[in-house]
Amino acid sequence: MTEQCMGIIGASLQDRGKGDMIEKAGIKDAPIIAQMALKMWTSHTIDEMVKDFENIIGQEESVVFLLTVEHRAVGFAQCQLRHDYVEGTKSCPVGYLEGIFVEQEVRHKGYARQLLAKCEEWAKEKGCVEFASDCELENAVSLDFHLKMGFSEANRIICFTKQL
Repeated sequence: MTEQCMGIIGASLQDRGKGDMIEKAGIKDAPIIAQMALKMWTSHTIDEMVKDFENIIGQEESVVFLLTVEHRAVGFAQCQLRHDYVEGTKSCPVGYLEGIFVEQEVRHKGYARQLLAKCEEWAKEKGCVEFASDCELENAVSLDFHLKMGFSEANRIICFTKQL
């Protein structure tokens, strides 16, 4: 994906017992989310990520869901509405999965699927009829996840930049 302080705020969206839940993140959750995000997006600093997540969490057209297992933050999903063209879609806005991460020790237990479901539910509530995502060409784990979650590949591209 343009692709990895425990205070939990907001109403519980899901409680699986033993302190396991998925909740909408609040501003005070930004540091712990940023720590996890750095495991995916390694070219950033912790300060940059905290500031980015504080900004994202405060926006009306974006949301971050925080996963806790046994009262410990172990994953998150970030999504937002995109109003520009989204590869392979026909509607506007489109719900867009910007990032999803689950700590290694709790993977393969359905948590990423649950986080994605929360993002999709949020996008539907915002009026979306389509949901999209992306991953780097070489990220086979992310590709496999997306395909297992019901996404279909829309296109493969190489992006270019040039200094002016």
